[in-house]
Amino acid sequence: MIKIIPMKEEHIPGIHEIEKSCFTIPWSKEAFEKELRENPLAYYIVAELENTVLGYAGMWVIADEGHITNIAVHPDFQHQGVGTLLMKHLIDEARSKNFFGLTLEVRESNVKAQNLYKKFGFINEGLRKGYYQDTGENAIIMWKYFNN
Repeated sequence: MIKIIPMKEEHIPGIHEIEKSCFTIPWSKEAFEKELRENPLAYYIVAELENTVLGYAGMWVIADEGHITNIAVHPDFQHQGVGTLLMKHLIDEARSKNFFGLTLEVRESNVKAQNLYKKFGFINEGLRKGYYQDTGENAIIMWKYFNN
């Protein structure tokens, strides 16, 4: 059974492998360590099965909203509901804290991720031109608003 649990430093090697397999500019191990150790706004979770990290997600808690920083699932476990479990958990956490909403940026070309977010009620609210440094690609700003 897949468990959604708080991210710990012991998860970082597995998370970094997922980062490298999913993103052209992956976060470093040190970036995740810094998030866990030094960022009081950070909230990170992992999807784990038999001590294997299948995926992870994170958000920053800023006042009464959440900014989803990253969500990724190992390619071997994609299309098996892991991303859905992670998103549901972030949304449940946001609702439990009475957030106004959740926001994120997603590559304009990443239609698969956009469709996942739309499934959860996120809507397009803007564009950050040239946001991604590796390609200069635009980022779509998406929001999910709560009616608390």
